[in-house]
Amino acid sequence: MPWGLTRFHHSGQSHFVTFCCYHRRRLFATDASRRIFESALERVRRSFGLQVYGYVVMPEHVHLLLSEPQEDRSSVRTSPLKPKAGLNGPPTLGEPQQDTLADALKSLKQGVSRRLIGDAEHFWQKRYYDFNIRNYAQFVEKLRYIHRNPVTAGLCERPEEWEWSSFRHYAIGCEGRVEIESEWTSRKRERAAGAICPAVELPHSSQKRA
Repeated sequence: MPWGLTRFHHSGQSHFVTFCCYHRRRLFATDASRRIFESALERVRRSFGLQVYGYVVMPEHVHLLLSEPQEDRSSVRTSPLKPKAGLNGPPTLGEPQQDTLADALKSLKQGVSRRLIGDAEHFWQKRYYDFNIRNYAQFVEKLRYIHRNPVTAGLCERPEEWEWSSFRHYAIGCEGRVEIESEWTSRKRERAAGAICPAVELPHSSQKRA
């Protein structure tokens, strides 16, 4: 369970998520370990149809700002076979089951720990923090917090000096290992398609103009 919060999934809202290494150990102390996390995040983004708006990999924890799994994915799972009540006929498939953000995060954490756990007994803390973003102000606040985290922790003097976050993408459109949902990404898609695509609107941004 998240720390002191009730999960609200299938809400259509973005989520600010934090999870920590076991006992706050610095298990992301090397460039190689941080690259493994970024690669795993990109894999989960593609597999679960997530939109990643921001992230940072710190030595002992990570912050993510992302959407819930997209509902129109073709990979929606089907529940296990169930016997027909009161009938002797063959079992039937249950209703389709939509993946939740919790499913995506579980896949992410398992993928990272399998690669990096080594001789450690555990890699991740069992509990994590999951905050639903309800308006544009909260979205901007959490994105800024993510990008300022390495500076606050004394790891660098400016956000752009920390390679393991989405800050450089927002600042100059730098493409990293994780696709970030932004205006930069929208323009890249336009060029690839050779046509004008709808502009990406950040979650809750319409409230800024209200």
